[in-house]
Amino acid sequence: MSVPLGTVDAKSASELDDSQMPLPYRTPFVSAPVLQPYSTGIDPADGQPVNHYRVTEVAAMASILPRLKTPILGYNGMFPGPTINLDRGTKAVLRVRNQLPAQHALDGHRLSTSTHLHGSASLPQYDGYASDVTFPGFYKDYHFANSQPARTLWYHDHGVHYTALNAYSGLAAQYHVHDPVERALLPQGRFDVALTVSDAMFAEDGSLGYDDNDHSGLWGDVILVNGRPWPVMKVQKRVYRFRILNASISRSLRPYLSTGDPLTVVATDGGLMPTARTVANYRHAGAERYEVLIDFRKYATGKRVELRNLSNKNNVDYDHTNKIMAFDVVGDPVDTSDPTWNRIPTTLVASEAMSLTASQATKVRRFRVKRSDTTNLWSIDDATWQDVIASGYRKVIADPALGATEIWEFENGSGGWFHPMHIHLVDFQILSRNGRAAFPYEMGPKDVVYVGEGETVRLLMKFTPHRGKYMVHCHNLPHEDHDMMVQFSVGLGPDEVDVNDPMTAAPPQWDDGA
Repeated sequence: MSVPLGTVDAKSASELDDSQMPLPYRTPFVSAPVLQPYSTGIDPADGQPVNHYRVTEVAAMASILPRLKTPILGYNGMFPGPTINLDRGTKAVLRVRNQLPAQHALDGHRLSTSTHLHGSASLPQYDGYASDVTFPGFYKDYHFANSQPARTLWYHDHGVHYTALNAYSGLAAQYHVHDPVERALLPQGRFDVALTVSDAMFAEDGSLGYDDNDHSGLWGDVILVNGRPWPVMKVQKRVYRFRILNASISRSLRPYLSTGDPLTVVATDGGLMPTARTVANYRHAGAERYEVLIDFRKYATGKRVELRNLSNKNNVDYDHTNKIMAFDVVGDPVDTSDPTWNRIPTTLVASEAMSLTASQATKVRRFRVKRSDTTNLWSIDDATWQDVIASGYRKVIADPALGATEIWEFENGSGGWFHPMHIHLVDFQILSRNGRAAFPYEMGPKDVVYVGEGETVRLLMKFTPHRGKYMVHCHNLPHEDHDMMVQFSVGLGPDEVDVNDPMTAAPPQWDDGA
């Protein structure tokens, strides 16, 4: 069994020749393309607009390194995949076609996939339930209501026991929901910038290396932003909004600016915070999304501002993992056509999750997250996804009523690892961390909570809007795959027939290419 990592520094993880190793700030920044719907219409059931999208999961080659090509798995053959961008209340039907090879090149596992729209209150059969997999040659249509307030979501593979390898190989992309409140407060268009941050290690031939330290986690020596190593972005002297997604399968970040100037956090996983928070740095686990504003007005033309990384306990750090990307400030002209160009708002917007009070909770549930000394598997209250499978997908760790408000407490006494815990379906409020207030930057609606070494967190949540079965798991993805995932049911009786059963209600279809 692996021992806790402690704070580890090393020179490199990749096996590349020095001439092939990418260096920081040599590559221009690129944004992922926005996916356009292939058709639009109106849902006759309720008159709401519907966008129809299609992505195809394929094996492809990516240009990440200076001269070598890197095999990836990608939505439409790219990493990250295309961004989906729409307004609140516009429904989406996303057809995901699995045209991957039969087996993964690194370990030979069968390339079945399950697509999770992370941060969406989806019906169970469209939630990317881990065991609801689509095999190569099949497709599945995922239906998303997009009825929640504006937020940064992301879609990624959630295939049972192979989420880590599939997501690491490239199956991840951002998904943005807008609404009038968010549009009025924060920069839009080219000043609303998606940053998908991940880490990787490379084999000698340029392919992705993979070593998860006996399922403890993978820490690469190359930091990628939108699939580019340590890129440089040209910025005007104005306020920019950055949607920062940590898509690393294990690494946590602690971003800060090289100038010592603050970052202004305006939104968390579930959208806008009640009040903007100014921080020198913040702790950012895998799967968390933080939206930050950076004001470049004060900098001289030609100034380089770096977004750096202080790291956290129990990461493995290398020569350049203390860097994320850089911004080069350019001179006039400055686009001042929108009122957000020179504005850092303080008061933002309330949300249902942040308006809940602890007195509304009707139940407190406590869970311990740890690694078994006997099975070497990660668990939540000694339960694993293997237990769920063995029960015929009936075993649950909680059964809240639809509309119930509860407090869930997660205790991490294992000492050697941090755990980003993700609860599907709901947004929650972090009530406390070791009996003290949440960190200022996480005082917004969340769906992932960083449970650090020796920490106990208390979360407050309301179980709406759907009945059915949903997952809880660690978003250190090697932990999830081995086997730190369980499920809860909302509003279901013990013997009730579930019309939204995630394994049977919306099965994949054979893909005839039509």
